[in-house]
Parts: sequence; C-alpha cells; structure tokens
Amino acid sequence: MGLRTPKLLLLGLIRIVIVVIITIFAAGLILVYHQEILGFIWNKPESNWIIWLWHLVSWLLSLVLLGLSAVLSYLVSQILFSILIMDQMSRITEKMITGHILEHQKMSWLQQFFFLIRQEIPRATIPILLILALTLAGWLTPFGPLVTIITSATAIILLAWDNTDLTPARRLEPFGRRFKLLTGTLLFHLGFGILFLIPVLNILFLSFAPVGATLYYVEKRQTGDSSLQALSGLNSART
Repeated sequence: MGLRTPKLLLLGLIRIVIVVIITIFAAGLILVYHQEILGFIWNKPESNWIIWLWHLVSWLLSLVLLGLSAVLSYLVSQILFSILIMDQMSRITEKMITGHILEHQKMSWLQQFFFLIRQEIPRATIPILLILALTLAGWLTPFGPLVTIITSATAIILLAWDNTDLTPARRLEPFGRRFKLLTGTLLFHLGFGILFLIPVLNILFLSFAPVGATLYYVEKRQTGDSSLQALSGLNSART
C-alpha cells in the first residue's frame, strides 16, 4: 500500500531524504572537527614506536563518532521531522481502511505538533538509552554474545513499537496501557521489525513502516482482538 498510494509514497520518500540529509550533515560536522576531538583526547606522539597506536585510536574514534552521529541524527530527525510524517502516513492509512480517522479530540496544527513530540521523546530516547546500556553490559561482562542477541532483539521490538504505537497514541491511550500492549505482542513486534536490522535497506523499511503498523492495529481492532479491546480507552459508540 505504501508504494502504491502516491501520498504515502511521497511522504515515505521525504522521510528517507530527511534522514539521509541530517545523517550526512552530522557525519560531515564530526569529521571536520575530528582532529580537534582527537587532540583533546590524545596529542599526536613524537615517538615512532607508539605513533601506530595513535593512528589506531584515530580510526576507532572516527568509527565511534560516525556511529554517534547516526544515533543523534536519528533522534533529531525522528523527534522534529519524522514523527509528523509518520503520523500523517498513519492517518492516511487509517482513513483508507476505515473511511475515517478516529481520534479523541481535534487539535490545531501547533497542538498536534507538540503532542506528537511529547509522545515521541520517550519512544525515541528510552530505546536508545536501553540499547546503549545493554551494549555497555556486553562489553563489561563475559556474556557479550548473549547480550548482543538480546540487544538486537530489543532494538527490533522497540523500533517496531515506535510505529505500532502511532494509532493508540493519537487516540490518547495512556502510556502505561500502550506499553502493556507492547509487552503482550512481543513476538509480533519482533517479526515486524526484523528487516530493520538490514543495513541501508532499513532506512527504506523504517520509512514505510507506519503503513503496515497502522494496518495491523486497525485490523486487529476491527476483528475484535481481545488485547486491543481491553486496552482501548474509547467508548464502543465511537468505534
């Protein structure tokens, strides 16, 4: 549906372009100040015996900074730009499937913008912090391979939830109920987000993920899924 519907295709492509531009800008900015950052950590040694170690640290620092720039770029683009595009894609999908958009109350554009940011900040920052904590645990403990698997599965689930949570968040479901819905559908989210681990292509899959996520939520509601019905805060007359 995302590729066959012109509006959804356009919004998905815009999201890809925004993420790529911000990532390139952040990476370029970090690489420009790479030498200054390296000099702050370790000045270039004069001894030829250890200069090879300095070059190794330089390369490692570059990789770490590029990874950091990718994470920061994702957070900035997600919170300030992508969440608006994701919500619009979710709205278009819901209207195409049900004929209307079900939401608790009408908001102005500005109210909607700040509402979406408030919803997205915990969805975007908590997963990043959790994944970083798990990664650090993998480095500091002898259970590195096991922690790596757990970290990857956690990243997949939380990235998928960032999309499936769009519709219930728009309907003003409390955060606790929405998180409980996540914990009750972990296997679905794991399967939904498995493609997000493919480098480069994950940008494409993430850009159109709101379409599939909205289809999942709306169709589960229409078929009377018990977990979704129990977590719904809407009156049956509105559904």
